[in-house]
Amino acid sequence: MPNASALETEPVPTETPPSEEPTASDATARVTTVIRPRRGWQPVNLADIWRFRELLLFLIWRDVKVRYKQTVLGGAWAIIQPVMTMIVFTIFFGRFGGMAQHVPVPYPVFAYAGLLAWTYFATTISQAGNSLVSSSNLISKVYFPRLIIPLSAAGVGLVDLAIATGLMFVLLAWYGVALSWQLLLLPLFLALLVMAAVGVGTLLAALVIAYRDFRYVLGFLVQLWMFASPLAYPLEVVPEQWRLFYAINPMVGVIHGFCGALVGTPLQWDVIGVSTASATVALVTGLFYFRRVERRFADIV
Repeated sequence: MPNASALETEPVPTETPPSEEPTASDATARVTTVIRPRRGWQPVNLADIWRFRELLLFLIWRDVKVRYKQTVLGGAWAIIQPVMTMIVFTIFFGRFGGMAQHVPVPYPVFAYAGLLAWTYFATTISQAGNSLVSSSNLISKVYFPRLIIPLSAAGVGLVDLAIATGLMFVLLAWYGVALSWQLLLLPLFLALLVMAAVGVGTLLAALVIAYRDFRYVLGFLVQLWMFASPLAYPLEVVPEQWRLFYAINPMVGVIHGFCGALVGTPLQWDVIGVSTASATVALVTGLFYFRRVERRFADIV
């Protein structure tokens, strides 16, 4: 019996007995879908993802409703976390730590621009990492591309990001920061952000379901990653000879790009290039590893 966690489907027509004359309705009715597991490294089946696109949209909508169901503030929770973190950064890093002297714009604007990207990334990889375990009942009962589950976590985060970005423009107007032409580059950095989040999120999802220890490592990893990214401090405080090495962290280029696009600070394209390559490697590694172990999910979940 093929495993329910198999990844590929193949329609196999059933032979018609020689004594019976086949009809068009018989040819349509007598098609059996056989699900076979594939071993080895497999690329992402985009056609399969597209075929189940309605399920992806349903999971995104379900998670959005569950997140804000029976809440007093509703969608305002999407901006509370970055706003409170911005206040803490402004007091302790901007004022007491002197980081406000190293940025050409008001420090709260600078901090919030970076926190937009970071909050999406941290939320997405945390939810994607635990998504397969929390959807164990669904995985063990029916077949669908398992990649849809961590992808839905990335989709939910985009809703929160859109809400939080609205407040960004309010802050720009409040502090009198003019928009620049670099704002046109924001979709580029948004795509880079999604690449990094999906790559790391799918890798963590596959690791968590196979090795449950990663559930306890995940929160610690997000904390360390935050301080290794230019959120509370600008990229310029990192010694120049170390910046390209520092940019191996894909969130360095993403956060630097978000700040440049939203507040008009100068962009360092060599740093962005290294982070783009790193995000691409993370995406390819995460997707291929996910596909590699996907066939065993229903057995070990």
